[in-house]
Formats: sequence, C-alpha cells, structure tokens
Amino acid sequence: MSALKKLIGQTAIYGSSSIIGRFLNYLLTPFYVHIYSNEQYGIITEMYAYVAFLVVFLTYGMETALFRFSTNKPNERKSIYSNTLFSITATSSVFILIASLFSNDIAILLKYPDHAEYIIWFSLIVGIDAISAIPLANLRLKEKAKKFALINFLNVGINIGLNLFFLVYCKQMYEGGNPNWIVNQFYEPQVGVGYVFISNLIASLVKFIVLIPEMNFQGGFDFSIIREMLKYAYPMLLVGLAYVVNETLDRAMLKELLYRQYLNEIPEITSSQALIKAQSANGIYGANYKITMIISMFIQAFRYASEPFFFRDQSNEKSKETLSKVMNYFVITLVFIFLVITLYLHLFKYFIPNESYWIGLKVVPILLAANICLGLYTNVSMWYKLADKTIYGALISFIGVIITLSINLLFIPKYGYVASAYATLICYGSMMIIGYVLGQIYYPIPYSIKKICIYICVGFGLYYVSEKFNPSVGYDLFTYLYHGLLLLIYLVIVLIMERPKFNFKSM
Repeated sequence: MSALKKLIGQTAIYGSSSIIGRFLNYLLTPFYVHIYSNEQYGIITEMYAYVAFLVVFLTYGMETALFRFSTNKPNERKSIYSNTLFSITATSSVFILIASLFSNDIAILLKYPDHAEYIIWFSLIVGIDAISAIPLANLRLKEKAKKFALINFLNVGINIGLNLFFLVYCKQMYEGGNPNWIVNQFYEPQVGVGYVFISNLIASLVKFIVLIPEMNFQGGFDFSIIREMLKYAYPMLLVGLAYVVNETLDRAMLKELLYRQYLNEIPEITSSQALIKAQSANGIYGANYKITMIISMFIQAFRYASEPFFFRDQSNEKSKETLSKVMNYFVITLVFIFLVITLYLHLFKYFIPNESYWIGLKVVPILLAANICLGLYTNVSMWYKLADKTIYGALISFIGVIITLSINLLFIPKYGYVASAYATLICYGSMMIIGYVLGQIYYPIPYSIKKICIYICVGFGLYYVSEKFNPSVGYDLFTYLYHGLLLLIYLVIVLIMERPKFNFKSM
C-alpha cells in the first residue's frame, strides 16, 4: 500500500500540472471558436495534429529508454542522460533546418501556399519541445514533480497570456480604431490564426530557456550508449507514432477525403468552397473532440507518474499485485469521468459557445468510450516495457493504425466525422484486448477482470438508461436530480465492490 500511496501522490502532483495546465489550454477552445469560423478553427485543428505526430517522431522513444536504462544502470545515469540529450538535440536541429529550407514546398503540399511561415514556426515549436522533453523526463526520473509542474504551468501561462494579448487586447484596440504604440508594433490583422501559433512558439522558447540549467553533458559523448538505447527505443518510436496516427490522423484525413468528396458530388462547387466546407467539418469534429480531453488529461497525468514508478518498483516482489490494484482504481476513475460528462453533456456543450459546433456533440460519448479503452491499454501496455519486449508494443500499435486507416478511408466519405469517432473506438478497443492477451502470456498480471467488466458495464448501462428513459422533458431540476441519482448508483456499486467485507450489522 505504501507503493500505491506513493504512486497516487506522484500522480496528484503531475495531475495538478497536467490537468490544470491542459485545462487552462482547454479553455482556449471556446475562445477560439468564438473568434474564428469553423474553417479557421479547422486550420488550428489540422496543424496541431501534425505537431503531435512530429514531437513523437523527434523523441523516437528515448524518454522511455532513459527511464529503463537509468533504472538498470544507476551508476551510469549521468552518461545515459547526457547522451540521450545529445542525440535528441542533434536530430531536432537537423529537422528544424530541413523544414525551414523546404517550408514553401511543404506549405503548398498542405494547401497553405501563402503561409510558409506556418511551417517555420511549427518546425521550431516541435524541435524545441522535443529537446525540452528530455530534461522534463529527467525531472520525472529524479521525482522532482513539483519543479516539473511549475515549468509546465509557466509554459501554459505564457501561452494563454500571449493569446489574450494578441487576440483580445491588440485585436480590440485595432478594430476600435484606437491602436497605441504597442499595438502598432506587435499586431498585424492579416496574421489571423497565426497568432495562435506565435503564442505557442514563444511559450516553448521560454520553457526551453528555463530548462537550460537541467541540460548538462557531464557524462560525455558515447555512441555505444546511444546505439544500445536505440535498440530498445525504436519499437517505442513505432508505438508513439502509431498512437499519434490513431489519435490525430483522422483530422487530417477528414479534410482531404471530404474535400475530394465535395468536389466529386456537389455540382458547380469550386475548389476553394470545397476546402472551406471540409475544414468546417474538421473544425466541428476537433472542437467536440476537445470535450473528451478531460479523460485524456487524467490518462496523461497517470502516465507521467506511472512509467518511472513501475520501472523502479519492478524489483519489488509485489509489483504485479500493485499493477493490478492500480488498474482497478484507474478503471473506477475513468468510468466516473465518462458518466459525469455524458450525464451532463447538456452543460458541457457550453464549453463550445458557438452553437454551430453543437451538431457534432453526438461523437462525444463515442470518443469518451474510446478514451476509456486507451486508458486501459496504457495500463496493460506496461508489461512489454517491463519485460523488454517493446517490439510487441510496435506490433499492437501497427494493428491499431491499420484499423484506423481502413475505417476512416472506407467510411469518412459516407459518414463524415462520425466514422472517425467509431474508428478511434474500434482501434483502441482492439489494442486493449490484444495487449491484455499478449501480456498474460509473456508477463502475467492478476488483474481483477470481473470487477473491471462490472464497472464498465454499469457505467455504459447507466448512460444508456439516461438516454432512453428520461422521465422529464428538457433539462429541468428533476432531470438534474435523476442524473445525479444515476451517478450515485455507480458510486454505491463501487463502494460495495471495493468493500465486500463491510459489515452492515455493525452500524
């Protein structure tokens, strides 16, 4: 229990920075959809889909390798860290140079021929963030969770502050016909959504500068260490890339597939009109996807704490029992979040203040269920990292990519972003099942499968009841009480399941 309490404490600290930080960024979504049209927000959605992919590509599994090798070879920790940092810095610098040199060609390929600057800005963002990921990972390894949290808060605070400066203060002063010296120096209305990207770039630069004292090369350069780490890390690169493909590729595919569909099926539509219409659908899907990020934030906080924790705890004879207990409480939390959002979706929808986006609310329960499957897979996938069988993680992820690509390619033209939501659910559900089955073969962990299935079935069952048997019309006080009762039923069932020896006669 002491190990479990330690993990909970670490998750709470990482969660404070991850969840609160991402929640503050999360609040930018209603801000953006308020000031930008569907198609303009579609640009933001698409570009950040590429960022997620490229950051994983540029870190190529070295974060996990750093945890593994530092734990197995504590006497070489400084050398392992410095060589990891050197490797990532070198490859990220080359990436920034190449992307900047070919920015015009890349912009044309992405259908933004007039905005090559987007490519340069984003190459800097992903390159800097990739380098920063290593000292941040080292802080996690050294259990400096508070410092990790403060740096993330600083990054988020600067990003939000600059968004407000450019898109509220400067924009209002300019449009009000009363621009001062500051506005004249820093604001150009034609930049538009570019200010979202500029704010992110400046925040990433400040984070990088703050982390410079953590970037030391005391261990010296040793290519043999890098080569050994890469053997462990390359399957993790495939895992990471596959995760990003499964998580973000649907938004890139939506734009391209719907663009072609509109050109082929709508008479007399122009290329620019088809592109705007496709970006609009992408923006609607991306905005509603953000509602489900509450579960994603919890999963990320758990991952930040769990990876270094489980590597350290592996030598403990009760480590597998700890993994099982963690999974139990993890599922309880995920299902609870699912119920809170789905039962009160009529309130959460106001997170998107523009009603034109609400047509996409139907995908929210599907994506929440997909994130539950992702959370379970995140937990069960620890086995291949602990057993040094990372190639299985790459194999499972590859299967997920095939599922994602196939469903999106086949069904987006007919069902639009609803197909993308179901593709995400089927992908993560399949990966969860395959990961569990292989894990029980190569690194068996005694999960409480019966309890896990009960919690998930109860959660989905209560949601179904809320949808099919609402005793009131509209959303009055009775409906709130009714949904509150359904939530209470779940908590009572959890209490009974987790305390089977509770003696009611003693009360």
